[in-house]
Amino acid sequence: MSTAIITHPDCLEHETPSGHPERTARLRSVMTALDDPKFGAALRISAPVCPDACLRRAHPDRYVEKIRDSIPARGTASLDPDTHASPRSLDAALRAAGANVEAVDLVMAGRVKNAFAAVRPPGHHAETERAMGFCIFGNAAIGALHALEHHGLQKVAVVDFDVHHGNGTSDLLWNEPRAMFASTHQIPLYPGTGKASETGAFGQIVNAPLPPGSNGLDFRITLENVIIPKLNDFAPDLIIISAGFDAHRRDPLASIDLEEDDFSWATHVICDIADAHSQGRVVSTLEGGYDLTALAASAAAHVKALMERSQ
Repeated sequence: MSTAIITHPDCLEHETPSGHPERTARLRSVMTALDDPKFGAALRISAPVCPDACLRRAHPDRYVEKIRDSIPARGTASLDPDTHASPRSLDAALRAAGANVEAVDLVMAGRVKNAFAAVRPPGHHAETERAMGFCIFGNAAIGALHALEHHGLQKVAVVDFDVHHGNGTSDLLWNEPRAMFASTHQIPLYPGTGKASETGAFGQIVNAPLPPGSNGLDFRITLENVIIPKLNDFAPDLIIISAGFDAHRRDPLASIDLEEDDFSWATHVICDIADAHSQGRVVSTLEGGYDLTALAASAAAHVKALMERSQ
């Protein structure tokens, strides 16, 4: 089997104000890296628009309509102090969510072993009825709920190693006993959530915060001692990765000192869990990462690891 890379040109049409860190150049840098011949064996898939039924599992109609009504005819409009919309932002957001649905479908059909959704806007800060932190729809959570409801899986885990806590994914899955959300992230840092005491309605939320200045060894120890045992206990049928690369030492928005090798290692460790419990099925979706050089190199290391596991 192979690895799928799922993206769409619409994701480049989501324009943010000048100087905003979540900019079109982020996805361009990732796709340039993934255009290298060493990724030539990956299956390239165009992201579909997310079906309304999949959106509704995570966000009520009134929220989706609020987003539609907020899209400006020109320029940008603020959805919250950090999150902005331009005329094509809804198209991009629907493709980003749709890429996660498509990734789940591809993996569940056995067409690929794993998949990477190279999309923007990111999703892990989008709450049930609130756009925030550069995010509009909860991409990873939408994929998880689709796997549970459409494919009839018993258990799905979302593992988030973005440097910022995925408060949106936590909110969307808080009351879902079939979905585990496990996150390692920096505290203190935006959005101010993600304490170890936040465990979900059924104890299925696992937060493993790291202090500023943590390095690759600290990250690996935390994953091995906190998150991996919980994943093994949960024994998911599918794992979704919220792959943020802003814990890289070069990133301007945080203070964790990871390197590309740390993301590659984490990918392999998560794939080990998938091999043990999930028939190797892994879906990954791009979240943060704001230094273009570090983002491109880290995403390439992540996808390279996914491809190694799909052989």
